[in-house]
Amino acid sequence: MRVSARVWEDVMSDLSGRTTIVVGASRGLGRGIAGAFAQAGAPVVAVSRTAAEFPAAVGGEGGIVAELADAGDASVAGRLLDLHEPDNVIVVAGANPLMRPLQQHTWESFSANWESDVRITFHWLREILLKPLRPGARVIVVSSGAALAGSPLSGGYAGAKATQRFITGYAQDEAQRAGLDITFTTVLPRMTPATELGRSAARAYAVRNGQSQEEYLQQMGPVLTPEIAGAALLELVGEKATEVAPGYLLTGAGLKKLG
Repeated sequence: MRVSARVWEDVMSDLSGRTTIVVGASRGLGRGIAGAFAQAGAPVVAVSRTAAEFPAAVGGEGGIVAELADAGDASVAGRLLDLHEPDNVIVVAGANPLMRPLQQHTWESFSANWESDVRITFHWLREILLKPLRPGARVIVVSSGAALAGSPLSGGYAGAKATQRFITGYAQDEAQRAGLDITFTTVLPRMTPATELGRSAARAYAVRNGQSQEEYLQQMGPVLTPEIAGAALLELVGEKATEVAPGYLLTGAGLKKLG
């Protein structure tokens, strides 16, 4: 997916000097998103639990500042929001689920994504509303296509991802009730072998279906890459607030509004 020259110029103009926090930026789609926003001129704060190196800013590109922190810690969101005063917040962080059938899960493994993905989303959206962010701010929660289709080999993962979508909708309602000019939306990426999570899931479901991993992935269409994800979210923050839908499916072909 390529962003048109006109859209790219508009986005760069809009993002220059406007800080974007990317929660879960050390790998996978989060890393691609952080890189895309920096390239478009935004100062980026990359939040992750594990240390990661990012390319240095060149020319007119924005820079990336790494913040080593546990995004699920109740104190982290408020501290980083106060410190960096972001215009955009993108939440991508979450745990990789244990891939096994329901009867082979324990409650601890089944509920892992509720204790990570949902917890992180709750803390960050709560603090964004309490602060609140300045008018015109954009908040994007990256969930999963599993929220729509289910995921029988990943325990409570699909339910947790659906709850992220619900929480984001609740936050938008509260922002409107309070008269806050903040736009919240959810992006649901389809499974992709370009991430560690996607590769693990593809292997498990291929075995379950009696297919090779290549056969399983071929039926999923164009591969979603971190670069495509970054371009798609740049396009999304460039939309007028009135045009932003509550949710989007993200595939290798780009964004599609959800009804």
